[in-house]
Amino acid sequence: MTYLNQDLADLHQALSDKKMSATELTQDTLANIKKMDSEVDAFLTLNEEAALAQAKQLDDQGIDKDNPLAGIPVAIKDNIMTNGLRTTAASRMLENFTPIYSATVVNKLANLDAITIGKTNMDEFAMGGSTETSAFKTTKNAWDHTKVPGGSSGGSAAAVASGEVLAALGSDTGGSIRQPAAFNGVVGMKPTYGRVSRWGLIAFGSSLDQIGVLTRGVKDNATYLSAISGHDIHDMTSSTNDVPNFAAGLDESASVKGMKIGLPKEFLGDGVAEDVKQAILNAAETYRQLGATVEEVSLPHNEFGVAAYYIISSSEASSNLQRFDGIRYGFRADDVKTLDDVYVKTRTQGFGDEVKRRIMLGTFSLSAGFYDAYFKKAAQVRTLMIQDFKAILKDYDMILGPVAPTTAYDLGSEVSDPMTMYMNDILTVPVNLVGLPGMSVPAGFSQGLPVGMQLIGRPFDEGTLYKAAYTFEQNTDFHLKTPKVGGQN
Repeated sequence: MTYLNQDLADLHQALSDKKMSATELTQDTLANIKKMDSEVDAFLTLNEEAALAQAKQLDDQGIDKDNPLAGIPVAIKDNIMTNGLRTTAASRMLENFTPIYSATVVNKLANLDAITIGKTNMDEFAMGGSTETSAFKTTKNAWDHTKVPGGSSGGSAAAVASGEVLAALGSDTGGSIRQPAAFNGVVGMKPTYGRVSRWGLIAFGSSLDQIGVLTRGVKDNATYLSAISGHDIHDMTSSTNDVPNFAAGLDESASVKGMKIGLPKEFLGDGVAEDVKQAILNAAETYRQLGATVEEVSLPHNEFGVAAYYIISSSEASSNLQRFDGIRYGFRADDVKTLDDVYVKTRTQGFGDEVKRRIMLGTFSLSAGFYDAYFKKAAQVRTLMIQDFKAILKDYDMILGPVAPTTAYDLGSEVSDPMTMYMNDILTVPVNLVGLPGMSVPAGFSQGLPVGMQLIGRPFDEGTLYKAAYTFEQNTDFHLKTPKVGGQN
């Protein structure tokens, strides 16, 4: 079973009409993952026994014709808790950790009879942009196995792009859904901060993290986001806003006529590859031809976004990761004689270099004598960026730009150069700093590798982004192209 030429509607119809059983679909999905994943390395853990048991139960009771997710396998990023299924955050620190509860998003999907098929690889504790900081394996780009899949949700993106699953959950702290979606030519949505509960997500930066969805098509993405959104009593930062059916009416009402779209000049400046820039300008022209107004705008504080982001996110990470100390759960170092030995050796051996780097940066930024110069200053920059976006979105329906400055780069080429790696986030981190919804949509190719277009919207206005993305998708053919088996294009 390959999902490269399938969508949610077709599969749901086949299951409802009993042309296919949930058991058959699950068995075929597992078989395809086992076949493909030796090349892609997208999965860390498969949920084989429980998934087949759930599929059989669904077949016995019958598929609900009004529930489009019933019986459809979905993958879960490995920093999202799954009761009884190993959850590692791709870290040695949690190598053998099995949660005793599931995240709210996992429970929501389970309540809709979606089948958790397995856990996907990621950068350790979601810290990285290439899925190369995982303690266990290196995921490959679905289009070219010599290239990175992006990160930190690289496993989720590669699994969807290679046809292993129809959809996967990811998390986005500074672009970790949108950038791998762009690198793999799939749709990735990072919703408004608070739209989706973070309860059960292993925290990286608590004021930045959001769970979102990666799919091949826009409409499927909209359906999954509606399913996982909503207020949660376990997460007081989750919003009480009503959750619309984002997919409803897309076929009939998708249009950008009369929309005003801002194109920040800073998003097309130095450092953005010419082929990426041209793809975005072509997308802007497509929107103009479809009836939208696209005008140049400015985000004057965008250049400070990466610096502010890495100070704020690392500071929050240094606090969140204090809990991994070798005492309560997870990895504990051997050959320890004192309590200090437990702390130091456990964290030295249990964390990878990138996680240690960010803990140290965050601890320094919060320390006495440096707080005002670093963390406070970063928070002030964040406020200025919020004001910049608010000013533009007062007059424009959305903002358009590239997701990343380049297409996917070679494996091993940047993982040892933190500053270069961090600068790859310059176009995505502002969205997390200001808490807005942002999504990546396939918008072109460069030398056989996908280029992603980023759409940024007003708070809790994911519906407008989906409408604009679906309109673009229906008037282009980028989403129809699929990677060759073997990954060389």
